[in-house]
Amino acid sequence: MTAGDVNNFVAYCKKIQPQSQEDIKRFFEGVVSFPYDKELLLQAYLFLNIKEIFPSCSELLLFEKSPIGDYTDLGKCDFVYLTSLGKVFIIETKFIDTEATGATERKRRNKHRNKVFEQVITLKSRFSEYWNIKREQLQCAVFTTDIELAWRGNSVNIVTKSVPIDKLEYWRINYKEKVKTI
Repeated sequence: MTAGDVNNFVAYCKKIQPQSQEDIKRFFEGVVSFPYDKELLLQAYLFLNIKEIFPSCSELLLFEKSPIGDYTDLGKCDFVYLTSLGKVFIIETKFIDTEATGATERKRRNKHRNKVFEQVITLKSRFSEYWNIKREQLQCAVFTTDIELAWRGNSVNIVTKSVPIDKLEYWRINYKEKVKTI
Protein backbone atom coordinates (compact mmCIF):
# COMPACT_ATOMS: atom_id res chain seq x y z
CA MET A 1 0.00 0.00 0.00
CA THR A 2 1.18 3.49 -0.70
CA ALA A 3 1.02 6.13 1.97
CA GLY A 4 -0.97 8.18 -0.54
CA ASP A 5 -4.04 5.99 -0.12
CA VAL A 6 -4.24 6.70 3.60
CA ASN A 7 -3.20 10.32 3.00
CA ASN A 8 -6.03 10.73 0.47
CA PHE A 9 -8.47 9.33 2.98
CA VAL A 10 -7.17 11.61 5.77
CA ALA A 11 -7.46 14.66 3.47
CA TYR A 12 -11.02 13.62 2.60
CA CYS A 13 -11.92 13.29 6.30
CA LYS A 14 -10.60 16.75 7.09
CA LYS A 15 -12.94 18.14 4.43
CA ILE A 16 -16.11 16.33 5.49
CA GLN A 17 -15.74 16.34 9.30
CA PRO A 18 -16.86 19.88 10.06
CA GLN A 19 -16.40 19.81 13.83
CA SER A 20 -13.02 20.32 15.43
CA GLN A 21 -11.75 17.92 18.11
CA GLU A 22 -12.60 20.60 20.68
CA ASP A 23 -16.18 20.96 19.34
CA ILE A 24 -16.67 17.20 19.58
CA LYS A 25 -15.23 17.18 23.10
CA ARG A 26 -17.72 19.90 24.16
CA PHE A 27 -20.56 17.94 22.54
CA PHE A 28 -19.64 14.79 24.49
CA GLU A 29 -19.22 16.71 27.74
CA GLY A 30 -22.79 17.92 27.19
CA VAL A 31 -23.91 14.31 26.69
CA VAL A 32 -22.29 13.41 30.03
CA SER A 33 -24.16 16.24 31.76
CA PHE A 34 -27.51 15.38 30.14
CA PRO A 35 -27.40 11.70 29.12
CA TYR A 36 -30.56 11.38 27.04
CA ASP A 37 -29.19 8.48 24.97
CA LYS A 38 -27.27 5.46 26.32
CA GLU A 39 -25.42 4.85 23.06
CA LEU A 40 -24.21 8.47 23.01
CA LEU A 41 -23.11 8.17 26.62
CA LEU A 42 -21.05 5.09 25.69
CA GLN A 43 -19.54 7.05 22.78
CA ALA A 44 -18.77 9.97 25.11
CA TYR A 45 -16.98 7.60 27.46
CA LEU A 46 -14.94 6.20 24.59
CA PHE A 47 -14.06 9.60 23.11
CA LEU A 48 -13.11 11.16 26.46
CA ASN A 49 -11.02 8.09 27.43
CA ILE A 50 -9.67 7.07 24.01
CA LYS A 51 -5.99 7.07 25.05
CA GLU A 52 -6.66 4.64 27.91
CA ILE A 53 -8.93 2.34 25.89
CA PHE A 54 -7.18 2.37 22.49
CA PRO A 55 -3.72 3.92 23.10
CA SER A 56 -2.66 3.82 19.44
CA CYS A 57 -5.45 6.22 18.39
CA SER A 58 -3.94 9.63 17.74
CA GLU A 59 -6.40 11.70 15.71
CA LEU A 60 -10.16 11.48 15.23
CA LEU A 61 -10.91 11.51 11.51
CA LEU A 62 -14.66 10.79 11.41
CA PHE A 63 -17.50 10.63 13.89
CA GLU A 64 -20.90 9.26 12.79
CA LYS A 65 -20.11 9.75 9.12
CA SER A 66 -20.06 7.58 6.04
CA PRO A 67 -16.55 6.70 4.87
CA ILE A 68 -17.76 6.92 1.29
CA GLY A 69 -19.05 10.39 0.50
CA ASP A 70 -22.68 10.96 1.39
CA TYR A 71 -23.57 7.31 0.90
CA THR A 72 -24.99 6.72 4.36
CA ASP A 73 -26.87 3.72 2.99
CA LEU A 74 -23.46 2.02 2.78
CA GLY A 75 -23.03 2.46 6.50
CA LYS A 76 -21.84 5.12 8.91
CA CYS A 77 -18.80 4.74 11.12
CA ASP A 78 -19.16 5.52 14.77
CA PHE A 79 -15.49 6.53 15.02
CA VAL A 80 -12.54 6.46 12.64
CA TYR A 81 -9.14 7.37 14.03
CA LEU A 82 -5.68 7.65 12.57
CA THR A 83 -3.22 5.64 14.66
CA SER A 84 0.26 6.65 15.72
CA LEU A 85 1.52 4.12 13.11
CA GLY A 86 -0.47 5.74 10.29
CA LYS A 87 -3.17 3.07 10.13
CA VAL A 88 -6.90 3.68 9.91
CA PHE A 89 -8.71 2.47 13.05
CA ILE A 90 -12.47 1.87 12.74
CA ILE A 91 -14.47 1.62 15.97
CA GLU A 92 -18.10 0.58 16.21
CA THR A 93 -19.92 1.08 19.50
CA LYS A 94 -23.00 -0.64 20.86
CA PHE A 95 -24.79 -0.16 24.17
CA ILE A 96 -25.92 -3.67 25.06
CA ASP A 97 -28.29 -3.92 28.00
CA THR A 98 -26.59 -6.62 30.05
CA GLU A 99 -28.77 -5.93 33.08
CA ALA A 100 -32.10 -6.92 31.52
CA THR A 101 -33.24 -10.51 32.07
CA GLY A 102 -35.50 -12.97 30.29
CA ALA A 103 -35.52 -14.87 27.01
CA THR A 104 -36.46 -11.84 24.89
CA GLU A 105 -33.61 -9.81 26.35
CA ARG A 106 -31.10 -12.64 25.77
CA LYS A 107 -32.22 -12.79 22.16
CA ARG A 108 -31.92 -9.00 21.81
CA ARG A 109 -28.40 -9.08 23.33
CA ASN A 110 -27.29 -11.77 20.88
CA LYS A 111 -28.72 -9.79 17.98
CA HIS A 112 -26.80 -6.67 19.11
CA ARG A 113 -23.60 -8.66 19.62
CA ASN A 114 -23.80 -10.10 16.13
CA LYS A 115 -24.77 -6.80 14.54
CA VAL A 116 -21.86 -4.77 15.93
CA PHE A 117 -19.32 -7.29 14.61
CA GLU A 118 -21.10 -7.51 11.27
CA GLN A 119 -21.05 -3.70 10.99
CA VAL A 120 -17.33 -3.32 11.62
CA ILE A 121 -16.42 -6.19 9.25
CA THR A 122 -18.57 -4.66 6.51
CA LEU A 123 -17.07 -1.21 7.05
CA LYS A 124 -13.54 -2.61 6.86
CA SER A 125 -14.35 -4.22 3.53
CA ARG A 126 -15.93 -1.03 2.15
CA PHE A 127 -12.98 1.08 3.29
CA SER A 128 -10.56 -1.30 1.66
CA GLU A 129 -12.45 -1.41 -1.65
CA TYR A 130 -13.44 2.23 -1.96
CA TRP A 131 -10.24 3.87 -0.69
CA ASN A 132 -7.85 1.24 -2.04
CA ILE A 133 -6.40 0.74 1.43
CA LYS A 134 -4.89 -2.65 2.11
CA ARG A 135 -6.65 -4.57 4.85
CA GLU A 136 -3.50 -4.68 6.97
CA GLN A 137 -3.63 -0.86 7.10
CA LEU A 138 -7.15 -1.04 8.52
CA GLN A 139 -7.69 -1.99 12.13
CA CYS A 140 -11.11 -2.62 13.61
CA ALA A 141 -12.52 -2.52 17.09
CA VAL A 142 -15.81 -2.98 18.86
CA PHE A 143 -16.58 -1.09 22.07
CA THR A 144 -19.64 -2.17 24.08
CA THR A 145 -21.09 -2.48 27.56
CA ASP A 146 -20.90 -6.27 27.28
CA ILE A 147 -17.76 -7.76 28.86
CA GLU A 148 -18.74 -11.19 27.51
CA LEU A 149 -17.66 -10.10 24.02
CA ALA A 150 -13.96 -9.98 24.90
CA TRP A 151 -13.11 -13.31 23.22
CA ARG A 152 -15.35 -12.87 20.22
CA GLY A 153 -13.14 -10.61 18.13
CA ASN A 154 -10.05 -12.81 18.25
CA SER A 155 -10.98 -15.11 15.38
CA VAL A 156 -11.85 -12.20 13.06
CA ASN A 157 -8.97 -9.89 14.08
CA ILE A 158 -11.17 -7.32 15.80
CA VAL A 159 -10.06 -5.67 19.03
CA THR A 160 -12.86 -5.92 21.57
CA LYS A 161 -13.12 -3.64 24.60
CA SER A 162 -15.96 -2.91 26.98
CA VAL A 163 -17.08 -0.99 30.01
CA PRO A 164 -19.72 -2.46 32.33
CA ILE A 165 -22.90 -0.39 32.65
CA ASP A 166 -22.36 0.27 36.38
CA LYS A 167 -18.81 1.54 35.75
CA LEU A 168 -20.09 3.74 32.89
CA GLU A 169 -22.68 5.30 35.21
CA TYR A 170 -20.12 5.77 38.00
CA TRP A 171 -17.77 7.48 35.52
CA ARG A 172 -20.60 9.73 34.23
CA ILE A 173 -21.44 11.00 37.72
CA ASN A 174 -17.78 11.66 38.58
CA TYR A 175 -16.94 13.23 35.21
CA LYS A 176 -19.96 15.52 35.49
CA GLU A 177 -18.75 16.66 38.93
CA LYS A 178 -15.22 17.17 37.59
CA VAL A 179 -16.48 19.34 34.71
CA LYS A 180 -18.56 21.44 37.14
CA THR A 181 -15.49 22.31 39.20
CA ILE A 182 -13.37 23.39 36.21
